[in-house]
Amino acid sequence: MSRVRPLPYEATASYLKRLAGFYRLTLSQLLDGCGITLNGHGTTPTAELALSPAAAHHITILSRIPMRHLTHALPRLPHPGSPGPGPTAHWKPLDALHRPVAACTLCTRRHSQGTTGAAWIHRPWHQLVCPRHHQATPDPRLDTPVHTKTVPELVTARHAHRRLLRHPRGKSAWMTARAITTRWYDQQQHLTERWHHRLNQLIVLNTHLDRVGNASAVLLARDLVIYPETVVLARTLAALPRYRTQRPREALTAIGHRLGLSRFTPTTSDALATYLTRTRH
Repeated sequence: MSRVRPLPYEATASYLKRLAGFYRLTLSQLLDGCGITLNGHGTTPTAELALSPAAAHHITILSRIPMRHLTHALPRLPHPGSPGPGPTAHWKPLDALHRPVAACTLCTRRHSQGTTGAAWIHRPWHQLVCPRHHQATPDPRLDTPVHTKTVPELVTARHAHRRLLRHPRGKSAWMTARAITTRWYDQQQHLTERWHHRLNQLIVLNTHLDRVGNASAVLLARDLVIYPETVVLARTLAALPRYRTQRPREALTAIGHRLGLSRFTPTTSDALATYLTRTRH
């Protein structure tokens, strides 16, 4: 029988639910059949399923996937040898910041032997857009990914984003850049017209963005809308040591040029100006 493989960075509960679906079982039935005691109640993505090492071992037997492969794919799975009780599992609530997001539906179908297109992943910092199928989930409240292929700058940004992996300061630069561009977006600064146009492109292609509870497309698509500029800013910040002999204002001019802005004169209270002033000394 074919194996149901985990997606890279998949939530443990998501994988086990897909595995249960493959055998036409509920998650509780699957765990009970494996001799795993389930405690508490929860559901993905608002909660994660925490397994004891013994329970994880039972899952490797059922899935016929080696432990080293499972622990590599499932970031919340306990590693072999860590202390813990017998084969048990319990639901652990997650705050909004640490909740998984919907995975690419086409990748999920391929890994699920065509039985489901729904899965949840703890998305890594270096990957927003699926490189194979051009789908992205910028917000945990979206249970269906956003299609991005017809917005070409998002495809280009994905390649540049991956290159940050090779830079020793890539992750910290990305986190800083995302915080800055998010503030610009929320306060409608510098790139508002460009971002508004990109948001409209995404809404036309993904009408479900306007049908998610009380959340607006403005918020749901924010990370995706600001993505290209966030990547540009992150790559520039990662190279900032070459500006150490310059004043922050000169660095701002260079950054504005990289962002394609003919006029870029942030105030001293701007998020980027504040970052440069506080970290350059």
